[in-house]
Amino acid sequence: MMKRSLMASLTDLINLNLSDSTEKIIAEYIWIGGSGLDIRSKARTLPGPVSDPSQLPKWNYDGSSTGQAPGEDSEVIIYPQAIFKDPFRRGNNILVMCDAYTPQGEPIPTNKRYNAAKVFSHPDVVAEVPWYGIEQEYTLLQKEVKWPLGWPIGGFPGPQGPYYCGVGADKAWGRDIVDSHYKACLYAGVNISGINGEVMPGQWEFQVGPSVGISAGDELWIARYILERITEIAGAVVTFDPKPIQGDWNGAGAHTNYSTKLMRADGGYEVIKKAIEKLGLRHKEHISAYGEGNERRLTGRHETADINTFLWGVANRGASIRVGRDTEKAGKGYFEDRRPASNMDPYVVTSMIAETTILWKP
Repeated sequence: MMKRSLMASLTDLINLNLSDSTEKIIAEYIWIGGSGLDIRSKARTLPGPVSDPSQLPKWNYDGSSTGQAPGEDSEVIIYPQAIFKDPFRRGNNILVMCDAYTPQGEPIPTNKRYNAAKVFSHPDVVAEVPWYGIEQEYTLLQKEVKWPLGWPIGGFPGPQGPYYCGVGADKAWGRDIVDSHYKACLYAGVNISGINGEVMPGQWEFQVGPSVGISAGDELWIARYILERITEIAGAVVTFDPKPIQGDWNGAGAHTNYSTKLMRADGGYEVIKKAIEKLGLRHKEHISAYGEGNERRLTGRHETADINTFLWGVANRGASIRVGRDTEKAGKGYFEDRRPASNMDPYVVTSMIAETTILWKP
């Protein structure tokens, strides 16, 4: 009885809407840790609602505990950059996407947003209004054994085939987590455009976009944060490893769909082909920045092109770059870069695509 009463009290507190009793709000400051992949956060109380990140105070954290600063000079400063509604605390409470700097105002090495913002503020890039749609694949794991959700411990389910966009208790594992994440992202203001079950069981995908410029990176990082929080509540683990299970199982990517103003206009197909040609010339450079462990995924099998080969095609999911049939038919539209790994940094990938296709001169 005591346990049940305690849980009921905790539930009441979690669901408490602060706006009913106070003007004060909670701001959850979120940033990227020392691995470049881990998400960190901490909260502070503010005197009232805030809608513009420029109105938020800068803050600091102990960089020696995140692998981002030495112990004798451990202070790292975080700058608020984007605000989202908090789907967990609700009310006027907010999530704040931040990037990190030294006390002298220099971006720390893991702050990839800083250089991305410079690319996206370039007049030539601004004029092209670059749109992104990022397909974030991920795998849900059983917390205690780090084995995919729904899989027999130490064993394997039936072979791939029935799981992609599958329905049913023997095909779709973790749907409650996925659906909760979808709705939480919509509440937060993330431009999430859809979800689906993936080819490997226990693996799922959500799509963010179309988003313009730096917003694509902000929204994808916040969507990842929300997913981490929901799996925390559910007692599961999410991994963005590009090949979580070796063998005849699909890996996980973050396919990045892209278009510019010229690509979306009449005659845009020729612009698309020229952009793809540029990407091919810088293939090795892009691959080196497209995620850790990507060589385990880009094997030429399981809907990928070999990591050392660059090729593109219409409706070809075994290519580095896929152009949709609708784009070919319309003579304008977008293309999909299928090379980025699921653990890529969206600030790096989106800005690099823009820099290569708009600013770079071969």
